[in-house]
Amino acid sequence: MNTVRRAAVTAAAFVLMLFSGCTAAGTQQKPAVQTAAPESSAALPEIPENILGEPSSLVPEVTVDQYAVPENAGMNFVEELKLGWNLGNAFDAADVRAITADHELDYESAWCGCATTAENIAAIKAAGFRTVRIPVSWHNHTDENDRISEAWMNRVKEVADWCVGMDLYVIVNTHHDNKEGWYYPDSAHYARSEQYLKAVWSQIAETFRDYDEHLILESMNEPRLVGTDYEWLLDEESEQCRDAVDCINRLNQLFVDTVRASGGQNETRWLLCPGYAASADGACNDGFRVPADPAGRVIVSVHAYTPYNFALNKTGTKEWSLDDGSDTGEILTMLDRLYGNFILNGQPVLIGEFGALNKDNLEARVAFSAFYTKAARARGISCLWWDNNAFAGSGENFGLLYRRASVFNYPEIVQALLKGSETE
Repeated sequence: MNTVRRAAVTAAAFVLMLFSGCTAAGTQQKPAVQTAAPESSAALPEIPENILGEPSSLVPEVTVDQYAVPENAGMNFVEELKLGWNLGNAFDAADVRAITADHELDYESAWCGCATTAENIAAIKAAGFRTVRIPVSWHNHTDENDRISEAWMNRVKEVADWCVGMDLYVIVNTHHDNKEGWYYPDSAHYARSEQYLKAVWSQIAETFRDYDEHLILESMNEPRLVGTDYEWLLDEESEQCRDAVDCINRLNQLFVDTVRASGGQNETRWLLCPGYAASADGACNDGFRVPADPAGRVIVSVHAYTPYNFALNKTGTKEWSLDDGSDTGEILTMLDRLYGNFILNGQPVLIGEFGALNKDNLEARVAFSAFYTKAARARGISCLWWDNNAFAGSGENFGLLYRRASVFNYPEIVQALLKGSETE
């Protein structure tokens, strides 16, 4: 995209973000209607051509060591996922006080400024992404009996159907439901957590029971002790943290058992389960357990915005270089832990969220994207970029696809991600 067009899109995105809401309200709705696998995709838009434009000279050649990856169904499936994109700040919006039950579908646009379109998904397909993750917060759309509203469930299903109809893999999860009153991973709240997650996963699993393996379910998003000193820091010496890890293990097992018991394609569906906060530390600590699964189809889910000061810290550095061993080293150390703990033992891993904030440092972000995905793929791990449709302002600007127009604001980054995700 040329400089003028990028500036215009960014300016429009900034105006859009000014009108996004981020506050909370509870709602009560009607029970959800259970529906079948996706119907005809005849109404889907055409896949655009050459959506990323000409190859960018910013995309570097990256050489990394290749690692031995066991041959099994899980590793093959994760390789098939290749490269993914998060539909962030859409269905995961939560607790927006200005939205009433009568307008619950407004949640989808409350944080990102627009509703998802089939053209958005067609753009993702055209670019070369193979997987779409749909983060979904459910608690604002349940009644006093934890029944999910028909309107919300059907809207999530509609977008999932677009993805499947375009031969994309799609992940559906529970996102910002990690709150007291819904699920919270400690013993004091475990009974309620179990009740809530079993209820919502029974309904989600029933809705998607007849979908093939293009549909993937993920138990929780970054389960953690929200509001405590340990929210983002797992201390294995802390009794509070050890209790949280145990509760997460039990909730992951509940998720697997609930989905499997729903029958249909869910008996063998691929499932994603995170450790504490979905971090590499949370997955690699001694207390984490991959849930037992009669189908043997559980993938460990990890989120890794690494190195933090470059990728996620808004006041951190904007510099990242392939030639700086400290820059590449943090990524390699994290990936080596995942490789040693899981991949070598035949346990598949998916990095369901990663990315680098826009700090007016396009060249550094392009190099980072190419290296990160290349190093992960060399170890048998595929990655999904977090895209929240944010491009300007003081927030976390991870946007790649400008959803209002279904165009990529930073095609150079997408090209780098694709190049790094290629298999040998």
